[in-house]
Amino acid sequence: MLNTNIIAMTEQTTHDQWDLWEVFIQESDNAPHMHAGSIRAADAENALQNARDVFARRGNALNIWVVKSEHIIASRPEDAPSFFEPTKDKVYRHPHFYKHTLDDELWKKP
Repeated sequence: MLNTNIIAMTEQTTHDQWDLWEVFIQESDNAPHMHAGSIRAADAENALQNARDVFARRGNALNIWVVKSEHIIASRPEDAPSFFEPTKDKVYRHPHFYKHTLDDELWKKP
């Protein structure tokens, strides 16, 4: 009887794990969102509230994004040479060709 309960509890814990969410925080207006860490939550609303409680408790957040970890797609480090090679012949895409910065009026919200 005891062994059955242990197995049942283990299976329940495995199946009841909350989803993993990545948290991105924007600390000031016009600042980029930066990855703050990860949390577990049952749904998007709970993820947002948990992210606020964990990462914005010191009052340094203006905006929070939460994204399910499974929805983030990333390049692989071993593919870097071939993946990034096509950009080397398009130097006009490099940011130093543009004179505006995030502090310029062009980027500020109305």
